[in-house]
Amino acid sequence: MRKEYDFSKGERGKFYHPDVDLNFPVYLDPDIADFLQDLAQRKGSEVDTIVNDWLRKSIDLIQSAK
Repeated sequence: MRKEYDFSKGERGKFYHPDVDLNFPVYLDPDIADFLQDLAQRKGSEVDTIVNDWLRKSIDLIQSAK
């Protein structure tokens, strides 16, 4: 690395977009990923649809227990 960098020609905020939705990766253990892939194939669905449905149900259950 250099001791100093010249940012005099830089453009502030060039890559900033406040309305962007970020999708973050979720890393599953191999056995969980295999189970979800098999289930999705049997149901003719996508893994993300199944996981989102499960998470929504879990959220509803948690909120109803409060």
